[in-house]
Amino acid sequence: MNLSPTSYLTIVGVSLATGYFAGRYVSAAKEHTRGTSPVAPIDEAKAIEQDGDNSESDASSEAGDGDLARVQSSLEEECKLVLVVRNDLGMSIGKVAAQCSHATLACYRTLSVSNPKLLKNWERTGQTKVALRCSDEEELLLLQAKAQSLNLCARSIQDAGRTQVAAGSRTVLGIGPGPARLINQVTGKLKLL
Repeated sequence: MNLSPTSYLTIVGVSLATGYFAGRYVSAAKEHTRGTSPVAPIDEAKAIEQDGDNSESDASSEAGDGDLARVQSSLEEECKLVLVVRNDLGMSIGKVAAQCSHATLACYRTLSVSNPKLLKNWERTGQTKVALRCSDEEELLLLQAKAQSLNLCARSIQDAGRTQVAAGSRTVLGIGPGPARLINQVTGKLKLL
C-alpha cells in the first residue's frame, strides 16, 4: 500500500496526538487513585518501635504539638523546613549533618501522618531546607514552644551521647515543613549556620 506524503504525515500526527492524550489521561487517573500524597502514611509508633536502639538520637516534642493538620498552605505559597543547630556544643561538621538528618526525618515522619497535604506541597515547591544557629538549649526550647504555639511541627533531637556530646543533649530543632510566612515568625531573627 503506497501512501502519499500528506497521508503519511496525517497518520503520524494523529498517532502522536492520540498517544500524548492517552498518556495524560492515564497519568491523571493514576494520580487521582493514589490520593493526596505519594507518601505512604507511616504509623509513627510502629516506626519508632522498628528503629529501636539503632538510632543514635531521639526525637522529642510530641507532647506540645498543637493540631498539625490545621496548618494550610496555598499551591503558590513557599514552604520550608528549618533546622536550628545549637552553636554552644561545638559539634563537628559531620555530627551537625547527622543531627540535622535525624531532625529532618523526625519532621517528615510526623507530617506524613498528621498533614500529608502540607508535606506534598513542600515536596512540590522544592523541599527547601535552611540551617540556622541558636546560642544554647534555652533558646532552642523557646523556639520550639513558639513553633508549637503556631501549630507547626517542631522536633528537637536529643543525642544518645555516644560520641561528642553528653547523653540527652538537645542538639538540633527541626521546624516544619510549613509555610515560610509562619516559620519566619519563629526563626526570622536567627543567623545562618
